[in-house]
Amino acid sequence: MAIHTFAAIYIGTYDVSLKVFEFTNRKKFHEVDHIRSRQELGKGTYGTGTIGYEQVEELCETLAQFKKIMESYKVDSYEVCAAAALRDTTNEIFVLDQIYLRTGFRVKVLSNSEHRFISYKAVAGSPVFEEMIKTSAAVVDVGGASVQITLFRDGKMITTQHMETGIMRLRNLLGDRGYSLKMYENQIEEYVNKKLEGFRAMYMNTPVDYLILISDYAGGLVKKIEEKGGKSRQVKLDKFSKFIDKLLKKTLEEITAELNLSDEREPLIIPALVLYKMMAQNVNPKEVWVPGANIQDGMAFDYAQHNKLLASTHDFDADVISAATFLSEHYHSFSPHIQTLSKLSIKIFDAMKQEHGLGKRARLLLQVATILHDCGKYVSFAEASESTYHIIMSSEIIGLTHQEREIVAQIVRYNTLPLDPYEEVADVLSQEEYLCVAKLSAILRVANALDQSHKQKFKNIRIAVRERKLVITVEAFEDIALEQALFDAKTSYFENVYSMKPVLKEKRIYNY
Repeated sequence: MAIHTFAAIYIGTYDVSLKVFEFTNRKKFHEVDHIRSRQELGKGTYGTGTIGYEQVEELCETLAQFKKIMESYKVDSYEVCAAAALRDTTNEIFVLDQIYLRTGFRVKVLSNSEHRFISYKAVAGSPVFEEMIKTSAAVVDVGGASVQITLFRDGKMITTQHMETGIMRLRNLLGDRGYSLKMYENQIEEYVNKKLEGFRAMYMNTPVDYLILISDYAGGLVKKIEEKGGKSRQVKLDKFSKFIDKLLKKTLEEITAELNLSDEREPLIIPALVLYKMMAQNVNPKEVWVPGANIQDGMAFDYAQHNKLLASTHDFDADVISAATFLSEHYHSFSPHIQTLSKLSIKIFDAMKQEHGLGKRARLLLQVATILHDCGKYVSFAEASESTYHIIMSSEIIGLTHQEREIVAQIVRYNTLPLDPYEEVADVLSQEEYLCVAKLSAILRVANALDQSHKQKFKNIRIAVRERKLVITVEAFEDIALEQALFDAKTSYFENVYSMKPVLKEKRIYNY
């Protein structure tokens, strides 16, 4: 394949950076250049609530310079992303408008779950990562505004959590209190410990073998440890913790010299070190791995995936399903019924490719909706669909965008409730998304109708489209009178959406 050049621009909490990558084959890509500009946008966002005009001016000038650099590299494609500092500011829309007018860049502001997933992609393709998650591992992304924790056990994603305890946010919250003072360290520890209470109680009941740490300062930290006998960016917990403790006993000037930090990065090093120490203490792994990648590497990987420039062995869709399953289990709804429905809905989807015209991503959203559709019963049996909607919208499902969560939540809502006219949901769904919701919720209704009793009475289910009919042929273990009686009523919505009648045919294999 010809060389393809890609640029990833990230507008962070305390800097703005450009990375240029080259894709040379379907197995790997490499970094060509990395340019950073120190700009503490988070100081405005988490100080006054607003990014000031001087900061906007500096940001636009930097991005304009980045554009010229990209032109010199003859970049084929690029993406510009931003996260918390822009997402949390009160003047986000105005800043984004100024960036576009002055530079031509359209910035994608990432949600928490999108940020976590892309950061995670920066390391997920590594053979080292795949080996680590086979037992248990925690991916911890320590950024300027937040800490993102994703937990794996037995190769499966268990949970992903977001905590607003980032380096810049802590500094702004607690102020400059003499960075070398023990009091300042204690204040950070006390604050972060409180934030971690719930996570420890819910998820850290069994040991974790590996801590995978993604953070700007962590790379330099591990390099220093390696100089003292470490190797491969992978160090034992004891060695990692002792080195940080040793650093925290020094003055700020001594720490800066030890880690070869620039003056502009000094103010953030103490909160960073304390956060690393506390994450290590709470995860309590055997080893710490610092891969040295950041979100821009994840942006490049994500872009390459979507454009078939890179082949990946890791199943990211399985991560989304795993995260949805964990959420379903949390609300005590994951059951044999859910497992059956998940298989049925996908079987119907696959049989109707020509009729619905939807792609692979819609198939995944249907799976997620099916897994989550009963969560609301934990809150209210009478208002289960509405309750599930709110659960989904208030839960961050890693790998799904905010809008994809909206689609999933609407599929669940219309699994039981009448479909609203488009005009009533136009503020949250485009026409294309509305059609997707209608088509997928119709499929979910048919799947639900086949297991109305929650007894999984069928086996060897065959589904075919014949003469504008969806013919479902089943072998039944038990009497299916209930399913037969309710089938037409439960599937009338499907008829309206697809102009196609579902037909249930039974091949009896049970004995009375």
